[in-house]
Amino acid sequence: MKKEALQTAGALCCSLLALTSGMANAEGMQHATPDQQALQRQIAEQAEQIETLKRAVAEQEANLAKLRRAVAGDTLDIQRGRGPENAVSQSQARQPAPAAPPAPAQQTAQANQANTAAQTNQAGGLPQREQQESRPAEVAQIFEQPGVLTPTGKYVLEPSLQYSYSSANRVALIGYTVIPALLVGLIDVREVKRNTVTAALTGRLGLTNRFELEARIPYVYRYDSTVSREIATGTAADQTFNASGHNIGDIEVGARYQLNDGGVDKPYYIGTLRFKSRTGRDPFEVVTDCSQRCVGNTTGTGLPLQLPTGSGFYSLQGGLTWLFASDPAVFFGSVTYLHNFKRTNVSRTVLNGEREFLGSIEPGGIIGFNFGMGLALNDKTSFSIGYDHSSLGRTKQNGVNVPGSVRTQLGTLLLGYSYRLNEKRTLSVAVGAGLTRDTPDLTLSVKMPISY
Repeated sequence: MKKEALQTAGALCCSLLALTSGMANAEGMQHATPDQQALQRQIAEQAEQIETLKRAVAEQEANLAKLRRAVAGDTLDIQRGRGPENAVSQSQARQPAPAAPPAPAQQTAQANQANTAAQTNQAGGLPQREQQESRPAEVAQIFEQPGVLTPTGKYVLEPSLQYSYSSANRVALIGYTVIPALLVGLIDVREVKRNTVTAALTGRLGLTNRFELEARIPYVYRYDSTVSREIATGTAADQTFNASGHNIGDIEVGARYQLNDGGVDKPYYIGTLRFKSRTGRDPFEVVTDCSQRCVGNTTGTGLPLQLPTGSGFYSLQGGLTWLFASDPAVFFGSVTYLHNFKRTNVSRTVLNGEREFLGSIEPGGIIGFNFGMGLALNDKTSFSIGYDHSSLGRTKQNGVNVPGSVRTQLGTLLLGYSYRLNEKRTLSVAVGAGLTRDTPDLTLSVKMPISY
């Protein structure tokens, strides 16, 4: 369309120039009448307008080339849905305005440019409805950390609510054995049911297209029920011990940086760094149900009377996230390592306000990895499936491994679904099923990121 317009404009310009030249030659032979002079001035003005139109068309072609490069660079953002807003509208907003030709010519050039841009976008695989809205569909977020970064100057507020349920059986042998089949003492059988609800507000700010900052403030509510029966005590009655706790959790801050450009058949790599504080209620500060020292004590339940809401340790986590677009799906995953900093002079509170000195405590590091796939079902809905695994190291007390502390494996299968409510809000729901005995049986989370 642009080439035809240029050819037509060029032919018209040549005709007008020839007519102008003929009129000039005629003027050389005899003086032009007032009507001829007015016609000559009109022809000269139209020639200038045609030249202006040609320059505007050339600028539009240069802008279109930049637009194509921008669309190619933002293809992953469009598919993943966590990156910039519509790449077409954002790229056009960055282009300088061309010189303004007369109204009819300007409308023609703009119509040709719009048609060409629409054809280019459709050829690149972008849905027509997606170009009309400022924010594309999002792939459901199932892991804690998002993939694609927040655009420059934009910020996202993400309220979330997560529910977790787990149950476990525990058998405690208190006594000694004469032979393997005969126990002298008590057998304490416990069934623990744990419910945890975490409401959090997360904020993300894009400083550049490659770098963003994040902060997360959680509020935790926990409720545990322990059902136990002491066997061989002459009673068949179950005893129930309930405990709860609610308070602010551990506040986290983090940063993410995109390491490469990525593109077609090239993955994107994003480095992550996260720091976790100790703002939640410390597990060593809550009162434990023991009449005296819990170690080696057979009185009391040994359980906290009020549940903690934080881990009690500062932590630093580093990781690498990768994303690979393969139309119509996006594959993603990450590898992380979390280090818990050691605490010294630790003691815990038992009944009657007494303190039990524990010395130095150092939790083991956590090695984690996850992977998944996101698939856009249409321009508003998407589906994700993934697997998350964490390996927790042994805890040390005074430099020695705590008896009974072993490396723990946590595996979770995750399914997620998201629906875009409008241009700025998206509702995401994820459900997780524990695949190992130490993993929570069920996790259910709801998130609604709001972009500004």
